[in-house]
Amino acid sequence: MARASEIEGVPGAGRIGRVAIGDVLQRAARRFPDKVALADAGKHTTYRELDEMANRCANHFLSRGLRQGDKVSTILGNSTAFAAVLFGIHKAGLVWVPMNTMLPRDDMNYILTHAGVSLVVIDDDLYAQPARSAMLAELRLPLIINSLAGVAIDPDLPTLEQVLKGQSSEPPEVDIDERDLALIMYTSGTTSRPKGVMHSHLSVVMTAMSNAIEWGFDRNESATGALPMFHCGQQIMIVTLFVVGGKIALMRGFDPEVMLQTIEREGLTVVVGLPVMYGAMLDHPRRANYDLGSIRKCIYAMAPISQSLITRLVNEFCPTFYMLGGQTEIYPCTTSAQPDRQLARFGNYWGESALIDETAIMDEAGNVLPRGVAGEIVHRGPNVMLGYYKNPEATAETRQFGWHHTGDLGLMDEHGEVLFLDRKKDMIKTGGENVPSIKIEEALLAHSAVLLGVAIGLPHPYWGEAIAAVVKLKPGGEVDEKAMLDHCKRHLGSFQVPKVVLFVDELPMTSTGKIKKAELRMRFGDYFSKA
Repeated sequence: MARASEIEGVPGAGRIGRVAIGDVLQRAARRFPDKVALADAGKHTTYRELDEMANRCANHFLSRGLRQGDKVSTILGNSTAFAAVLFGIHKAGLVWVPMNTMLPRDDMNYILTHAGVSLVVIDDDLYAQPARSAMLAELRLPLIINSLAGVAIDPDLPTLEQVLKGQSSEPPEVDIDERDLALIMYTSGTTSRPKGVMHSHLSVVMTAMSNAIEWGFDRNESATGALPMFHCGQQIMIVTLFVVGGKIALMRGFDPEVMLQTIEREGLTVVVGLPVMYGAMLDHPRRANYDLGSIRKCIYAMAPISQSLITRLVNEFCPTFYMLGGQTEIYPCTTSAQPDRQLARFGNYWGESALIDETAIMDEAGNVLPRGVAGEIVHRGPNVMLGYYKNPEATAETRQFGWHHTGDLGLMDEHGEVLFLDRKKDMIKTGGENVPSIKIEEALLAHSAVLLGVAIGLPHPYWGEAIAAVVKLKPGGEVDEKAMLDHCKRHLGSFQVPKVVLFVDELPMTSTGKIKKAELRMRFGDYFSKA
């Protein structure tokens, strides 16, 4: 059967029928021009204002000579300006390359170079960090400074406010296809280098619409925005709220009392956070001082909440909780544990498949397994990545047998819910961040006193998994835990540094010389519960 674009007289969707991320904001601005889209440190920005700012960004990018498909990176903390730049990139048909602001210099250098970034927008306080500014100077990349913190910066560098002056507030006319590359989001892989996950406009918009339906969002919804916007979780939450015309209250990092204050001040109906964030709010000594009666729904992700904590949260904080599953490679959410299941069973349940996805459990031969049988968790749906940027081998590995392979092991229970069991990939998930163990192990082995060093994730009540380094020293080697951690801090990003260093005389090994990490996890599994 011929595709519509191949039929005589049918030119394709074009501007009339396209699916594009930038159009989500534009359509919301037409429907709700005077509604508040963003609350940021007490300042409100309407949909019209945000859309016009995003259009100015888009027009500036194009006036610089950037062409469709060129890459623009953001090194930004949460702010209204970040949202405008993000949507401006998409409106111009450019490719967004978000940067985790906590990454070490070497990883940032690699991402900017590997992606072939043409322009960087960076906050003034982040640029003021000497290592970061030196790295950007070496790469000779054009910069735009977002004057967020009022830090004095080289006056020869243009600010975002300066470059947007005089730019048209009308949207640029750009041809965008729904399958065009919209973003490359680098995620930690099982190698020491991040992998660039490519997503299309269709992937993001379809996911946002699916989320809005799944969670019952409407135009009166308003949600917390404390998670970093450079992560897919917070970015898709913004697009999801904009699909229905809701409001996001941005915060620069998480502080339990600031979030409680913001919920009361803005009358927020949805709280989005990690389990550790809910625990901190629930146990805050001044929680009772705040009116939290506006909350209707709570969403958490990355890790399960313990039975005792979720029971308290449902009874004391909000009766309606959703637990979301997903990964950068298949835009979140991919699975959702429904509110009526939260107190019906406990454990690492990721819930049932999202509306736009098929989820199955597969064996190594590509056979879909029946319920109750363990295997690899696989998905199909429009939110699956286009692939890994410049890495066809890794892309092919994730697409065997016509499904997206997550590298996670689990089973489907009798209710159709996915129960996570373990990871095939050597990855530690701590505090909402994916950390490849090899990255930490390279830092450990760089110390002159270390003979063998491995990184494992151990259960932790706050972080979900805490990074533990298990080290065997060379004969005569001397180093204590503090010195080892200081060494790691010089080589790793803050979220990659181990929480503990455990020194051992011997490491369990296989016959082929591989360290048995499973044995170490069992041996030290209750370390943080005893601490």
